[in-house]
Amino acid sequence: MSLFAKISSYDERSARLAGIGLMLLSIFMFSFGDALGKFLVATYSVGQLMWLRACAALLLLLPLIWRQRAEFSRIERPWLQMLRVLLSTLEVAAFFLATVYLPLADVITYYLAAPIFVTALSGIVLGERVGWRRWSAILVGFCGVLIALRPTTQSVSWPAMIALGGSLSFAFLMLITRSLRATPDIVLTTTQFGGTFLLGALLSPIGWVTPTIGSLALFAAAGAVSVAALFCINRSLKLAPASVVVPYQYSMIVWAVIFGFVVWGDVPSISTLVGAAIIIGAGLYIFLREHQLGREETVVSPPA
Repeated sequence: MSLFAKISSYDERSARLAGIGLMLLSIFMFSFGDALGKFLVATYSVGQLMWLRACAALLLLLPLIWRQRAEFSRIERPWLQMLRVLLSTLEVAAFFLATVYLPLADVITYYLAAPIFVTALSGIVLGERVGWRRWSAILVGFCGVLIALRPTTQSVSWPAMIALGGSLSFAFLMLITRSLRATPDIVLTTTQFGGTFLLGALLSPIGWVTPTIGSLALFAAAGAVSVAALFCINRSLKLAPASVVVPYQYSMIVWAVIFGFVVWGDVPSISTLVGAAIIIGAGLYIFLREHQLGREETVVSPPA
């Protein structure tokens, strides 16, 4: 943390550059962690991955949890917090289950639509005003999803539906997180990993495969990478305005394509790439429009 503190003391321009650098680093780490997860679920169950990954993350967070333990006694709206944890756990499970059957780039493409879903749902669920420009961008974004999905009777698959369901869960998760802004970061992060720990512990005995020492190291690395990525993304948003750093989160699709090709030989289809480009364009327009209107920007964070 001393390095982060030193970065925080830089002038505004340096802080913005450091924020961009940390955002790019966090997205690389999230993507690397996603690729690790996809690699592991080829041998181990999704429940086993969730449990062992959460074990490693919670062990790393333990010193911070102990240091800030008083924050856990002042949790706002407990029922809403529980719903948030449930949605977070379901979307993580959906993400890694989808990667069992789909290329990583395809799953990431569906998840990139989450900010578009958030904007659409904010008008319906939260009663926020969504003007015609953003509704137009939402419709364009949905067209991008359809192009990536290639919806024919032969091509629509359950894994794709699972990925889209996870993306919708992620959208509701971000809406709830928006209304729980007063909750300390350590509480939000710990409860998210706690949810995946509990569901993983429940599911992991089903089809349990005793991990090798090498696999245990990979599970630990997946947990450690996710924790480090969360710290980097949070520090990035403190160093620089969200309008500066959030667009760099869409570099996620670049890493997904690279890891997918290098590790599994996956070559994304033209429809996936075109759909991803449309989704990214619509998401960036919505983000910039919300920033222009002075609303709180939607932040894209990959599954924790």
